[in-house]
Amino acid sequence: MKIKHALITAGIALAASPALTMAQATVESAKTYKGLGAIGAGLAVIGGAIGIGMIGKGAVESIARQPEAKGPIGTNMILAAALVEGATLFAIVVGLLAVQA
Repeated sequence: MKIKHALITAGIALAASPALTMAQATVESAKTYKGLGAIGAGLAVIGGAIGIGMIGKGAVESIARQPEAKGPIGTNMILAAALVEGATLFAIVVGLLAVQA
């Protein structure tokens, strides 16, 4: 568990370091960081897909255990998936705007 926590912390630090470096970079060297926006948009799509898949999996398992609660479970599943999709779309737009800047 400690190794997993350390890997997550290192990943967050590595993900934040290009943004911190870019803030201090000159205009010429900032061009090299444009590709990171596209990578970030791609990672947002992957994360959103995983999140919506997990929501659907949980809803199907819940309906299998308690079929009479199909209506409320389905409604909550659609609401949660829409929220994840909205956050993913926002991340994609931000990432692609970074590429164009």
